[in-house]
Formats: sequence, structure tokens, C-alpha cells
Amino acid sequence: MSQQVHVLNKRNTGKRSALQLPEYLQVTRGITAYIPILFTIIAMFIGTSWQIFLTTSDPARYQCYTLAFWLGSDATKMLPADQCQFLRSQLPAPQPPFHILPFEYPPLTLLPFTLAMVTPLPYYQLAFAFLMSLVVLLLYWLLLRFGPRGSWIAFVSYVLLGAIATMQVRFDVLPSLLTFLCILAAERKRWTLAYLALAFGTLLKIYPILLLPALFIAEQRSCGHLPVPREAVTLRTLWQTLTTCKQWRWKNCLLFLIALLGITGIFAALNFEGAVIDQLQYFLQRPMQVESSGSTLLWLAHFFGFPISTNYDFGSINLLSPLGKGISNLSTLALLAGCAYALWLQWRAKMNLTQTAIALLLVFIATGKVFSPQYLIWVLPLIAYAYALDTFWLFHWNVISVLTTYIYIFLYSQTADPHQYVQPLTIPGFFEVVGLRNAFVVFVTLAFLFNWWQVRSPVTQEDRLEAFA
Repeated sequence: MSQQVHVLNKRNTGKRSALQLPEYLQVTRGITAYIPILFTIIAMFIGTSWQIFLTTSDPARYQCYTLAFWLGSDATKMLPADQCQFLRSQLPAPQPPFHILPFEYPPLTLLPFTLAMVTPLPYYQLAFAFLMSLVVLLLYWLLLRFGPRGSWIAFVSYVLLGAIATMQVRFDVLPSLLTFLCILAAERKRWTLAYLALAFGTLLKIYPILLLPALFIAEQRSCGHLPVPREAVTLRTLWQTLTTCKQWRWKNCLLFLIALLGITGIFAALNFEGAVIDQLQYFLQRPMQVESSGSTLLWLAHFFGFPISTNYDFGSINLLSPLGKGISNLSTLALLAGCAYALWLQWRAKMNLTQTAIALLLVFIATGKVFSPQYLIWVLPLIAYAYALDTFWLFHWNVISVLTTYIYIFLYSQTADPHQYVQPLTIPGFFEVVGLRNAFVVFVTLAFLFNWWQVRSPVTQEDRLEAFA
């Protein structure tokens, strides 16, 4: 059997194309199947080694929040003087235990932050990286167990190329895991588990709440309460659908809200402003971060006479422009329109739940005011699960991954001090590479929403089997 990788089907045949794999990559059982992910985890430790003990890294901030919550703000003095300066500078006075909550993250993130405190303080970031590696291993096992053939290869590829420097130093893999568990449970009609997984994902990172209406539609359709419209969709059709709402199953949706509001309420009782107000303000008041698609538009506009500048705020480097407010509003409209269109496609049975989840996350990433490198982690398990060896996704998502890693490792490393606001404007090629990456993301998002070249169609089971023949 030839070990050369080649395309099985041409796109003009009407079938999705998959990659043929060499025989030694067919093993999906036993210890041998875990060699790729173990290699990936080692590579991740190497990829994050340059930042894993920095006092300005994200895990360093997690450690500050953890100590301040459990022991009070004075406990941060046990760490290097500059590590928690960002926290102390925003406190009017020393705070008691159980009061300080993370400014930029939901309060429940203190749970995974605390788990890494089992080690001595100097090794906190190493322990955190180890915990995130275990989550990556769990995702890999789920793809081996429940995913189509080749999904684990796509997952390893996406992690190595797009998340090697971020997976271990961010907690985004946790909501990514919970979102994936939600999809797996929903496909097996374990609706209560699906809603609970989504609720806890939302409690760790707000973005999974985007999937709530998609999950609700999938549940109603599974129960026969939301039939596919058989005629052209009109206001009359929509009204007829809404009039059946009394027949819909609301129990699991209410359970989601109870879990979300109940756990948030516990933290709000300790610090209402930190648990609720700060979270909303942080989301609504953030300017355009330099990697967002909106910032690419602002950078292009500066060639037509609109000045741009940078500042460091909300934990990121941002781009300022007279057009900033208008572009921000345009991005919000694009987000709402994209999400509405994705849900409309699901209602019309043009997309299943997994595809709708991918569409919603792609729209959020492409139109959001922030595009941090770790955002790729949110969607990569779903893409690997749904499209595995599909050549369109392997090529385009790996290009996006490589460009994102290049931006993070090789361009951001030149901004040694993030408070040197002018640096991104002086780094050769920074905005050009960011713009190219964003163009790929927008293209993939539009191609998926409008099904250009049938990119939404998954590789058929016959193609997957043929790839291993």
C-alpha cells in the first residue's frame, strides 16, 4: 500500500474529499494510539517553556486571583513584587478573603485556578500546565472513542500548529471540553447532561452561551415539537411555529438557567460588583484588540487618512481610531446577523447541531472585538470531530493555525513589555500577518455559512473507510 497522502475525491464529484492515510496511522486502540498526543503534550511544554515561569503570564495572574480570593489581598505579597501589581493597583484598600473575584473571567474560574495550588507557590504555573495537558488528553480520548476515523489526527494537527504555545497557559480548553461534551450528550439524546455541560462551560467562559438556542432547537426537533417548515418561510410560518411554544420542552433550559444564575448568585452574595457588574462592563467597554477583524479594518483605514494608535487596557493591546465606535457597532451587527442566520439554517434543517455550533463560534471569532490566539481552542475539537480528514478544513484551518502561532510567538515576543503601546505599530509585518489570518477566518466563516463548495457536507463514512483501506 502506498504511504503517500493523496486526495480521494475531487470536489466536482459532489462528494467531500478526504485524505488517504498510511497504514501505520490506522491504529486507534491500545497504548500505541496515544503516542501522537504524548508527543504533542511534550511539544506543548517546549512551546510554552519561554513563558511558563514569567510573572506577567496569564497563569501568573490566575495565581494572584486565587491567593487573593482565598486568603485576602495581602496574601499576594507571598509572590514576586511585580506579579500581582495589576491587582493591587485596582484595589482602594486591602481586601478580606472571599471578596476579590477575577476582573476579566467568570467567578467559577477560581475552581480550576485553585486546583493548581496543590504544589508549592513557585511551581504553580507548571502545575497549571500539567492540568491543562490532562484535559487535552481527555479530549483526545473522546475523539478516539466517539469521533470518526482520522479525527484524532486532525485534532493533533490543529493543536500542534495552532495552540502549541497557548493550550497549557490558558484555561480555554476547559470550556472547549465542556462544549464538546454538550454536543456528544445531545447527539445521544442525553439532554440534561448536555445542558449542564453547556451551563458549566458558560460559567467558565461566557462564549458557550451562544450555543444555548441551538441546543434548544435540537432538543425540540428530537422530541417532534419543532418540525421542519415544508413551505417557504414567511412571517406567518414563523408565527405558527411560535404558537406551539407551549408544547416545547422547557425543563432542561430552565435547569441551565438555574445552574447559571444559582452559581453566579453564590459569588454575587460575596461580591455583587465583581460577579456581575465587572463581567458586563468588561465585555461591553472593551475597545478593538489589535488582532480582531475590526482592527484590520481600522489599520486599512489609516492608509486613507484615519489615524490609529495603541494602548494597553483590559489585559490586551488595543487599536484606537476615530472610526473605532463605528467599526465596533458594525461588528456587533455582523455578529447578530451571523448568529441569526446560523440558527435559521438549523431551523430549516440545513445544519445539524454540531455544524450550528461551529458556525456560531466562527461568527463570534470573526466578528468579535477581541481575537486572542487561544480562541482557536474553542472550535478545534468540533472541527476535528465533524470534518476529520476533510481537505478543505485541514488546509484552511491549519493555515489559520500557523499564522496565529506566528503572530503569538514571533510577533508578540517582540513586545516584551505590553505597556509599550507603540510597539505593534513598529513591528514589521505585524498588521499584514494579522490581516491575512483574519481574511482566512472571515473566508472560512462565510464559506461555511453559505456552503460554498459544499464545505458543510461532512466526509461520508464510505470516504473515511476508503481512506483506511
